[in-house]
Amino acid sequence: MKRVVILDITVLSVLLGIATLAYPQQDQQDGNQNKSEKEAKSEKQQGEKQANREQQQLQNQRQQEQQQRATEQRKENQDRQQQVHQQKPQDQSGQQRQRAEQQRQDQNRQQQQQVHQQKPQDQNRQQQQRAEQQRQDQNRQQQQQVHQQKPQDQSGQQQQRAEQQRQDQNRQQQQQVHQQKPQDQSGQQQQRAEQQRQDQNRQQQVARLSQQRQQQLVVQQQQRLTQYRQHMDQQEQQSIARQREASLQQQRRTAQYRFQQDYIVRMREQQVRYRNDWRRDYSNDPYFYSAPIYRYQRAGNYYEVNQYGADTLRQAVNYGYAEGFRTGQADRQDRWRSNYQGAYAYQDANYGFNGFYVGQDDYNYYFREGFRRGYEDGYRSRYQYGSYSNGDYSVLGSLLSEILGFQSLR
Repeated sequence: MKRVVILDITVLSVLLGIATLAYPQQDQQDGNQNKSEKEAKSEKQQGEKQANREQQQLQNQRQQEQQQRATEQRKENQDRQQQVHQQKPQDQSGQQRQRAEQQRQDQNRQQQQQVHQQKPQDQNRQQQQRAEQQRQDQNRQQQQQVHQQKPQDQSGQQQQRAEQQRQDQNRQQQQQVHQQKPQDQSGQQQQRAEQQRQDQNRQQQVARLSQQRQQQLVVQQQQRLTQYRQHMDQQEQQSIARQREASLQQQRRTAQYRFQQDYIVRMREQQVRYRNDWRRDYSNDPYFYSAPIYRYQRAGNYYEVNQYGADTLRQAVNYGYAEGFRTGQADRQDRWRSNYQGAYAYQDANYGFNGFYVGQDDYNYYFREGFRRGYEDGYRSRYQYGSYSNGDYSVLGSLLSEILGFQSLR
């Protein structure tokens, strides 16, 4: 029994010893494990601190770069401002000159547009100026002839009164000319050159018609004027014009309709303006005592004219060309077929005619000759038969001579 107890005690002692030895080993293992975890945490914290330091350095570097770029931008802006403030006054004056030049070019373009958009009324004013200048030249020539010829059938007092009347007319005409303001000086120069040529031609007219021949021309002129008045007052012409207007509206030819209306208005103004010419003093008109200097042929017959009649026929051709050109332009704008003979202005053919110096038939014939050629140029947008300068249309000089076919009698 005692042995059993001793054995149990011995066994218990052995077991207790084994347990005692096992606990220190476990504690040692736990200590080693804790130490490894602490070292790992320490390394991790150091790595995080290192990463934070590197990130902070990158941020600092970016901030420095941004500050440097901002500094450089400010310097550039300051340099630009200094350059602007350091610009010389000559540069500013150059800009002002450029602006002034641009304004001048704009004004020139506007003036050119106004010139091309001028209505035929402006051309009528120029024509009136030329007519007034021609009358002045006629008066000057009459004064010279009065001083040189001194007819026996006129007394000194009658000559003085006639001379005084001519001077009064000249003063009135000069006042009218000075009141008019032509828009184109180059056009005036051309008019003066043309007028000088006409003056030279008139000065070459030495021969003077007899009293009997002068009376014949006066009677012939009165008959022409009576016929022309009757033609202008005919209701038939007005009816034809209205019919043409209605037809153009139905055909929707807007441009041609506007042109015909403008033509009719100008014809009415012409009729009112020329009524004063119809009451002229034939005895003081040089046409009636100037001898013929040209001969021309029309419809198989020969006719003779002096310088005044020749100038009227030239005017008929040029006026016809101008009206034909505008009519052709209108048909082209309306996209209408070419037909100059159907135009109202071609059928009328009296624009610019005042009833003097040549017959109405002669004026109509040469007006239509110019009209036909002007219509072709206007319809095809070209200048084959004529030219445009300073607001005036005119037939080429060589073609004008060919159309008229004047043959000098001297």
